[in-house]
Amino acid sequence: MNRRKKIIKKLQKKDKKANAKLHKSSKPVYVSKAEREKLAEQTDSVQKDKEQLESE
Repeated sequence: MNRRKKIIKKLQKKDKKANAKLHKSSKPVYVSKAEREKLAEQTDSVQKDKEQLESE
């Protein structure tokens, strides 16, 4: 019984991993605080450039 239980458990674990790969998480990817600041700076600089071009 013990050997059979181990085999079944091993196969169930394998199935669980395969199923997890098929159904990816819908959770958004983590963006660090430093990365968020960089992105904010980039968008600010782009907006300032656009404003300068429009005013000229």
